[in-house]
Amino acid sequence: MDILVCIKRVPVTGAKVVLTADEQAIDASYLSFAPGPHEECAIEEAVQIVKKHGGSSTALTLGPDAAVEQLRYAASMGVDDLILLETDEEWPPMPTARAITAAIQAQEKKFDALLFGNESADAGGYQVGIRVAHALGMPVVTGIKKLEFEAGTAVAHRQTPAGWEIYEVPLPAVFTIKEGINVPRYPSIPGKLKAKKKVIQRIAPEEGDVGLEKVRLVVPEAEASDVTILGHGAAAAPQMVELLGELGLV
Repeated sequence: MDILVCIKRVPVTGAKVVLTADEQAIDASYLSFAPGPHEECAIEEAVQIVKKHGGSSTALTLGPDAAVEQLRYAASMGVDDLILLETDEEWPPMPTARAITAAIQAQEKKFDALLFGNESADAGGYQVGIRVAHALGMPVVTGIKKLEFEAGTAVAHRQTPAGWEIYEVPLPAVFTIKEGINVPRYPSIPGKLKAKKKVIQRIAPEEGDVGLEKVRLVVPEAEASDVTILGHGAAAAPQMVELLGELGLV
């Protein structure tokens, strides 16, 4: 089986986000980047599928030259081939999906399954995988927590508050992977060394119509909380007893 996994270069989860002065982008001066948690699981899933069923895995991302780092991270986990859709600007979902679709159609290799993260860790738009599936005329199942393949079909399991939904779809198909489907491996030293030598296919995509237009970015204000220091050491005991009494706990 030939598997394509699409990833996105995003700030490391938990990092403090600071915007540029024009509020059009994230100031990346002091940020570290990585694939998102869902996409990291998608990479691991692609590697496991190929190990079990044979074939090859390919990682693709749209982004600047610096996104090569995320592609090589995927390679260090065991991905075979790498594709960079190189652009210096972050694109919204519509042109991103069109660029990925065009790149897939231009490949000699015909992929049996396309894996995406369920949503990106920064924008969380839930759009690109679905748009690509629609453009390619492929079935798509989202929010996958278990994936199996047999005889030209895939069985995808999605967890819901009411239990499990199970879908059987013909291949080729698109799946958006949720964190928790597996435990991503740590890249080994040999894997990292091998990844540095991987040849990266570079494609210059055309953005075209962007659809919705970004006006500006906004960082949500942090919620303030008041803290009262009752005292230090044993001297705080009377105030603590009084407070517990006010709360009806003693």
